Amino acid sequence: MVRMTRAMSVIGVLLSVTAAQGASITNRDEREHAVTIIEGEAKADHVLKPSQTLSDVCLKGCTIRLNHDEDGGYRLFGGDAVSIEDGAVFYEAPDPSTGPASPPAPSKRPARRG
Repeated sequence: MVRMTRAMSVIGVLLSVTAAQGASITNRDEREHAVTIIEGEAKADHVLKPSQTLSDVCLKGCTIRLNHDEDGGYRLFGGDAVSIEDGAVFYEAPDPSTGPASPPAPSKRPARRG
């Protein structure tokens, strides 16, 4: 019985580590923004207030649009972290203390248009 309990605990830990992580979108502007998330045929509209974050979206990839802009969009994938600043979408830089050493890079880069 003890072995079964340990095995279940190990499986639980492994599943939590390998579970898909969604993208996050943070509004760093001082005004709210409408965000439309399009995943396949599904479409969801959100209003992000200043400093608000949407978490665990785009598990399998999606397109986001800001402020009902039908002509443009940004491609996101699970695990991406982006912010809205001055009405544009930027990738958040990974925390250098958590990754391998590499040459310094700009703190932010524009998101992929999609």
